[in-house]
Amino acid sequence: MAKKSMIQRDLKRTRTVDKYAEKRKELKKILSDPKTNDELFYLTQRQLNQLPRNSSPIRQRNRCAITGRPRAYIRRFGLSRIAFRELALAGQIPGVTKSSW
Repeated sequence: MAKKSMIQRDLKRTRTVDKYAEKRKELKKILSDPKTNDELFYLTQRQLNQLPRNSSPIRQRNRCAITGRPRAYIRRFGLSRIAFRELALAGQIPGVTKSSW
């Protein structure tokens, strides 16, 4: 189980990303436009840099929905390998069977 403070910190980052997503998208659109003049470009770049660092989606971390474990995350199921294995062996994940050959 991950530390509760780390899980809460990641949830706070997620809320911050959602809060600033639209503004960040607009600023990025202006920066990527080739018709933008230099003055507007640098002004937009400064505005983007003034946004909180945690508003960038890159700073989010994929975590297991059950344990909060950040490593060995299986994106398709939203679980860590350990939680995935426990649930799969218990038959609680539909369509997943233990292979043997």
